[in-house]
Amino acid sequence: MPAVALLQSSPAALIVTCVLVGLCTGSFLNVVIHRLPQIMERRWRAECAELDNAEPAPVPAAERYNLVVPRSSCPSCGHRITALQNIPLLSYLALRGRCASCRAAISPRYPVVEALTAALSGYTAWRFGFSAATAGALVLIWAMIALAFIDLDTFYLPDDITLPLLWAGLLFNVGAVFTDLTSAVIGAAAGYLALWLVFWGFKLATGKEGMGYGDFKLLAAIGAWLGWKVLPLVILLSSFVGAIVGVGLIVLARRGRNVPIPFGPYLAIAGIIALFEGEALTRRYLDLF
Repeated sequence: MPAVALLQSSPAALIVTCVLVGLCTGSFLNVVIHRLPQIMERRWRAECAELDNAEPAPVPAAERYNLVVPRSSCPSCGHRITALQNIPLLSYLALRGRCASCRAAISPRYPVVEALTAALSGYTAWRFGFSAATAGALVLIWAMIALAFIDLDTFYLPDDITLPLLWAGLLFNVGAVFTDLTSAVIGAAAGYLALWLVFWGFKLATGKEGMGYGDFKLLAAIGAWLGWKVLPLVILLSSFVGAIVGVGLIVLARRGRNVPIPFGPYLAIAGIIALFEGEALTRRYLDLF
């Protein structure tokens, strides 16, 4: 039986395939989460040098740095990670969470990202089956995972991800995969404008910036994928989760009230919930009134 026919006729085969693809994608997302902010910072330094009319130092070929080059290595000893040491989840378990060379601890975030990506990919296949919705949902979820962890680490929500994600949502909905195109366009515009208004209202009231422009673009991308009707739900859920986490950090971790908290992860969580349960949750909310 051809592979496509097997995936179409067997939900189990589709789920297993998406889980395996999710594991491999999670491994790549770890690279994106780690390297993309550094690539951005290198780009900014080069642009600043150009504005200062200074010649940026040439980068030798051996020092090229992107999502592919150089090969992954241990940050403690520089040991190059082999193919066998780079198998998602299994390598971490086999190495007991330590570098094969220097035995330095490997961050548990790496297997967490891989496991999370695999689990959500499998659930997506179970939920949507063999359809364009599964392909689109996987793209959206993978981007959300990368953005959430990058924002946690650096407070960046890179345009390199948010803007292509926004356009991809509009293109997917040309065929009304998740919503009609009109709703998607309005969702993109309303998503950006909603947080833009919050930003300026907070700044005018306090003189401080309460969030970054990346948050506007991320909510616009969610609106482009899922339509304008889910935006109130996404804003409500992200604000609720963010408030709980913020209060918890202040009370339990004794974190100062003025210490910033990234909002992108909560938008990403809310966007994923809205992807799967947005219509049902919105209907239940409206039924209350």
